[in-house]
Amino acid sequence: MRLMPALVFAGLLGSAAVAQAAPVSYTLDPTHTMVLFSWTHFGFSHPTADIGVSQGTIVYDAANPTKSSVEVTMPLDKLDTHVPALDTHLKSADFFNAAQFADITFKSTKVQSLGGNRFKITGDLTAHGVTKSVVLDAKLNKVGLHPMVKKQAIGFDATGVVKRSEFGLGAYVPMVSDEVTLHITTEAEAAQ
Repeated sequence: MRLMPALVFAGLLGSAAVAQAAPVSYTLDPTHTMVLFSWTHFGFSHPTADIGVSQGTIVYDAANPTKSSVEVTMPLDKLDTHVPALDTHLKSADFFNAAQFADITFKSTKVQSLGGNRFKITGDLTAHGVTKSVVLDAKLNKVGLHPMVKKQAIGFDATGVVKRSEFGLGAYVPMVSDEVTLHITTEAEAAQ
């Protein structure tokens, strides 16, 4: 009978340790992080492009997810549609004007836990010199020891929709859709 109170006490200690766990800072792995965006092209197709990530940080607080954050820099020189002529056109003054606005950035302003490893992340997206608040629906895929790098790692997927015209990127609207769908997948390792 004495074993039961000991087990309950151990369980309470474990819960207290989790509740007091400090936020963990993770560095995005650019080789396992993709920021994909897709649009409708004259109603015929839905092309997709990948904007590579050069640097980014996820701070995850398991005990209090509202204290979590994300900050990412996406250089337009990494933009890839698998069509070189389209890459060049998207980087031109018709669209992103990469010569003047070399990076796209995202910095969270609010993280809301929805339960079941799902979150709503609100943040400032800056593209083409314009900053707008956007909302991403995110899912925590996994937190744990990465079997290859032997470090604590984390992975999320997120989706969202933005109107490109709000960022001054309205060329060919409405024939080429104003709404752009985002799909983001991330993998990050605990900072040293």
